Amino acid sequence: MRPVDIAIIALYLVGITWFGARFRHGQKTLKDYFLGGRTTPWWAIAFSIVSAETSTLTVIGTPGISFNGNLGFLQLVMGYLLARIVISVLLLPHYFRGEMYTAYELMQRRFGPRIRRLTAGSFLFLRAMAEGVRVFAISIVVGIVLGTGQEISIFIIVCLTLFYTFEGGMTAVIWTDVVQMVLYIAGAVVSLFVILGKIPGGWDHVVQVADSAGKLQLFDFRFAPNLEFLTRTYSFWAGIIGGCFLTTASHGTEQLMVQRLLAARSQAESRKALLASWVVIFCQFSLFLTIGVILYVYYRDTGLEPPKPADRIYPMFIWQNLPTGVAGLSIAAILAAAMSNLSAALNSLASTTVMDFLKPMSRRERSDAEWLAAAKRWTLAWGAILFGIAVLAQGVKSVLEAGLGIASMIYGSLLGVFLLGVLTRRVGERAAMAGMVSGLVVILYVKFATPVAFTWYVLTGSLVTFATAWLASFILKESPSNG
Repeated sequence: MRPVDIAIIALYLVGITWFGARFRHGQKTLKDYFLGGRTTPWWAIAFSIVSAETSTLTVIGTPGISFNGNLGFLQLVMGYLLARIVISVLLLPHYFRGEMYTAYELMQRRFGPRIRRLTAGSFLFLRAMAEGVRVFAISIVVGIVLGTGQEISIFIIVCLTLFYTFEGGMTAVIWTDVVQMVLYIAGAVVSLFVILGKIPGGWDHVVQVADSAGKLQLFDFRFAPNLEFLTRTYSFWAGIIGGCFLTTASHGTEQLMVQRLLAARSQAESRKALLASWVVIFCQFSLFLTIGVILYVYYRDTGLEPPKPADRIYPMFIWQNLPTGVAGLSIAAILAAAMSNLSAALNSLASTTVMDFLKPMSRRERSDAEWLAAAKRWTLAWGAILFGIAVLAQGVKSVLEAGLGIASMIYGSLLGVFLLGVLTRRVGERAAMAGMVSGLVVILYVKFATPVAFTWYVLTGSLVTFATAWLASFILKESPSNG
């Protein structure tokens, strides 16, 4: 352990915790705690969306994907833009009718309280499991730096993030996201040039070697109407179609992202933040994929054995090869991505628990101060739950693909029922619930009984949910809703 690098990392951890905790004085109501008082500028929300979308999985997982494969992951990112347009047109107008705190209030308005609880409960399970994998990813980095066991590494980051999230609420989440995003992008850019400087021949040599190895391939237009086509994770069609459905679900139906959109001053600013975030996210993924390609050339030229699994390649190289000071900055950048995502998850889990379960089921009127106290207690509770899931998540093969795979299994049902809510009027609550359960069952079968790639899960689940609910509406014959 190099004292200067350790000092930089420690200074970052203390500094960002102090910075986030400074926002505690503005937390007086649930609107302040969960929506930041709806006073945040669009550009800060855009950066916060990117931070939540990125996470440690991106920072340490994406270089591993291009190290073992090519640039095909960017095809998925292209579908992200189409999804943002769909959300802006279909969902944002509904979210800004009245004052909403969670995405699932829209489901009660359209269908009823049971579907609200079902969709909110699905989110809690989904986000807890996926975030548990992300928190485990943090332990890979902290363990490399401090040499601590994974449980201790997880505990350190969870406690520090929990402290400022507990104190500062959504305002702390968004503004620490902005700071941390700037830090991890800067760290990645610096590390890219340092790694490139260690390769004789520089960028021209990287391009030559990577091109001959197929590492620079971006598009895969192969199409065949058979199962083999559906097993390729990163193809143009899986990227555009699968990426669109995946992001429409994650950014349009999951509280982690919708909460940021609801925190904007207006619908127009929310739309601007959503679309601007795609430009940043495309540049980010391009940056980390490029780092993976450069690392491939480095290990090929030197003949060194790369660390395994692939998720360790980037953080291990940084710590062992980058100059003193630069290594500390780069590791701090990775931790920044981890903490920004974890803080967002804690706040969104707490907001869904309070707003979609506790408050509607409360038998007596409670003051804002009482509900704010409940929100903070549930922030602590979810911190403990995520710690436990992270410990159980040890041993996953690829943290990035594991996180996306878990999310994709439930996103299909969520997106399907949201599309039913905004595109139909004849489907009632019982039919929607039947469709949602059917979609989840089919996806579980696809996941565990077929070789179909995760990029197709959301599309499949959405179609099954939508079609089943539509057909069920003719049998159940519920009164159409005007919600």
